[in-house]
Parts: sequence; C-alpha cells; structure tokens
Amino acid sequence: MTRDIKLVDVTLRDAHQCLWATRMTTAMMQDIAPRLDRAGFEAIDLVGGAVFDVMVRYLKEDPWERMRILNRWVTETPLIIHTRGQSLFTFEFFPDDIVELAAERFAANGMRYHTPYDPLNDMRNLEIPVKAAKQHGLHVVGGLVYTYSPVHTDEYFARKAKDLLALGVDGIFLKDASGLLRPERVATLIPALKAVMGDTPLQIHTHCNSGLAPYVVLQAVEHGVDVVHTATSTLANGVSHSPTELVTQNLRRRGHTVDIDLEPVSEAAERLAFIAKKEGKQIGAPREYDEFHYHHQCAGGMVSNLAYQLESMGLEGRLNDILEEAGHVRQELGYPIVVSPFAQYIVTQSILNVMGRDKGKPRYETVPDEVRLYVKGGYGEIAGNIDPNLYDKITRGAEPITDRPGALVKPAIKRLRDTRGPFDSDDDLLLAAFYDDKTYRELKDAGPIVTDYTLGRTPLVTLIKGIAERDDIRTFHFIQKNLPAKETA
Repeated sequence: MTRDIKLVDVTLRDAHQCLWATRMTTAMMQDIAPRLDRAGFEAIDLVGGAVFDVMVRYLKEDPWERMRILNRWVTETPLIIHTRGQSLFTFEFFPDDIVELAAERFAANGMRYHTPYDPLNDMRNLEIPVKAAKQHGLHVVGGLVYTYSPVHTDEYFARKAKDLLALGVDGIFLKDASGLLRPERVATLIPALKAVMGDTPLQIHTHCNSGLAPYVVLQAVEHGVDVVHTATSTLANGVSHSPTELVTQNLRRRGHTVDIDLEPVSEAAERLAFIAKKEGKQIGAPREYDEFHYHHQCAGGMVSNLAYQLESMGLEGRLNDILEEAGHVRQELGYPIVVSPFAQYIVTQSILNVMGRDKGKPRYETVPDEVRLYVKGGYGEIAGNIDPNLYDKITRGAEPITDRPGALVKPAIKRLRDTRGPFDSDDDLLLAAFYDDKTYRELKDAGPIVTDYTLGRTPLVTLIKGIAERDDIRTFHFIQKNLPAKETA
C-alpha cells in the first residue's frame, strides 16, 4: 500500500554529531539552514544531547542563542529540541523544577518540537519532560530506544510504547542509535508497535553503522512507519543516517509520496562539501556489515575514540579485547542499552575488567560509582536480570532503588538563585544548573555567537571572504572574462 511519507532532517544535529564530533558551528549553518527550511521536512533537528554540551564546553557558543538565531533563518519548519528526558543534556538526573523550567525555555527560544527519550526506556523518566513540554505548546514525539538482546522482545517494545502513549505524546520515534535494526526484525517489530499505536504516527531514527539502514528504513515504511529521519547526503552514511536524497528517490520508486524538494537539499549538500573540505572534516561513506557490531553494539564514533584512548593508556592492540568484554559486561548487567551514558559505563567497566585480568585480579574487582548506581536501579528500570551474587559484589549488598529517579533529586532553582545568582535570565540559570562556575563563566565571557562564515551567498562572495581570511595575500586582481554571447545566454 502506497502512502504519504514524511521526513525529519537531522543534518544540523545528529549528522555532524556522528561525523564531525559535533563541531558544526552556528556560522556554518547560515547558508545551509534556509535551504533545508525550503525542502519540506516535517521538522529539523537542531539542539540536544552532545550538541548542547559541546557548544558550551568547546565551541563556546550559547545553545539558547543558537536556538534564537536559527529561528531567524528557519521560518517554515519546526525546529527540534532533543533531550535525554530527566537528564536533559547531561548524564545526571535533574530535579523536576529544572526539567519544567527547561521546557518553558525551549518554547520561549522558539523550539516547537520536542523529542525526549530515556536511555533505559523507563517511561517514569519521561513523565515530567512530556507533561511540561505539552503545557508550553510543544509537539512531543517520545523516544523508544531500540537494542538487540534476548529480553528486548517485540512484546517488550509494545509494552513500552503503551507506557509512552499514556503520557500523552503526539508520536513515537524508534531510536536505533547504534544501527542495530535488520530487515527481518523490522518485519515483526513495526507491526507490533503499530498494533498498539493505532493512528499515532511512528517515526524511525536509525544509523548506518551496520550498512543496512538505507534498506531498513524502506522496509520499515512498508510495515507501517510514517516518518523517516534522514541526513543531507554529504553528512549521511558512515555512523550517521540514511541520505535524504536516496531515501526520497527510493520511496518514490516504491510508489510512495514524499513531499520533499530535493533541489535545496542538493544545494545544502554542495555547501556542506565545501565546509568539509575547508575544515578538514570527513564526509559520510557506506560501511561494511560486521557481525561483531551486534555483540558489543558500540557506536562507530565511540569505537574510534576508544581506540585513541587505549593507545594513550598503553593498551594499543587491545581494542577487540575490550569490545569483546563489553558484550559480556552488558549481558551480566541486565542488557542496558548501549547509548549515553550507559555506553560509556559499559566500556569503562570493560577496560577495568581487562586491565584487572591482566594483573590476575577477578572481574568487577574495581567498579565505578556510576555502575553501582545503575545496578541498584538509580537510573531506572533494568530490562534484564543481574545475578544476585554479582549484584551483591557490585552494590555491597545495598537495597535496590525503586522510586522514580527524578523524584529523589531535591529542587534546585531557589538554591541556584541563592548561591550563584543573580542571573540575567532563566536561560543563564539553567546553564548554571548544567555546568560548574568555571565553564559557565568561560561561556559568558566568550560573548555573542559569530555568525559570519567564509561560505558566501555567491561564488564571488565566497572567494573574496576566503582571500580576506588569508594572511599571506595582501593584494589581488579580479579580471572579469567577457564570455561569448552563447555562453552568457
């Protein structure tokens, strides 16, 4: 059955997070965003997760200011704010009053579309984010995080979808951060979700880690998915998402209607290629299928970072040992989903186990506090079972935590105003809630975001800007060639 299929663009958030280590500046977006705005996407993914954090810590750009700037450049398409539910943009849980204030500021800064998710699929951690966002008029599409394990069955995901719907979301997106979905699983999982969702739209957000995603999204549509997340081709593939251009063409060839204008998308792709070359950044390329990926399930960017970190620790050549151990740690810890922060916790525990084993020590001899808190239930519901002996060893016999994690965190707004205020705005108060005073001050001292970039509106403007940036050129001559009439027609 042919249908009308919509696309969500992830170029300005998740795509560069995957391929450029989240280093796309606001200035780089100036010539890209208006083109994506004209293309006809259901929404454009902009800020969230690592993007918020990298902007503050490394780019020294205020994320709230980026939201306001992009609202001037994108006027037709809703912009998406993406959060880790009760954790917002970090690895720690925030009190309900901070989460509620954040939703208010999302709306105030022009965000119209919210996509919260919880890394453990504990929907208690989405209660406040969803409720607060809806109160401020945001369109809310809740995340259902996919993983491959014996306990994450179709019945599990259908049950979690019901929990999400009970919160009042406007839609659900199936978040496959490590690109684990395979065509045969789509054939059973998507119908199971649609059976409980009815007319509520289902979106698919899957990465190309296994090389299967461009085909998986087509099959997902055949089985009932309504919206596909894609990236402009320059920043697609690799560990990013399926290319907008290819997905659109393939869906149309299968008879579906996709109301996307590919001309401005092509223009954006050309400009992104220019930026990539100028900045020395990679562009996406298809990946080969690797069965080992389904054992450790770590995202590609994390694997490359891990290899570098192991080398600096004197553990070069041990990458596969660590990844092999990661698969076993994940199983023993009840199959946490390999997304932040649990991806980092699993890998850290795996390194400690391997290093300990090298010294003749038993596994789990050293355990990070974050892993102890997870095992006790401090982050939420654990999908699988943890051996009682391992539980006691890790937690030292502590009682499990059964309360909603956010409810255990004390309100923070009054304390922040008293100890670190006054603030010029609630946006600044939230920055202070997320970051220590040093990081906060460095961001504020950096001043307004610079939006000018070498890339100009015409090739001539781009040339002049590029020359102006070079210290080794003091003068240049511009000669206009008089073309024959047939060349200028």
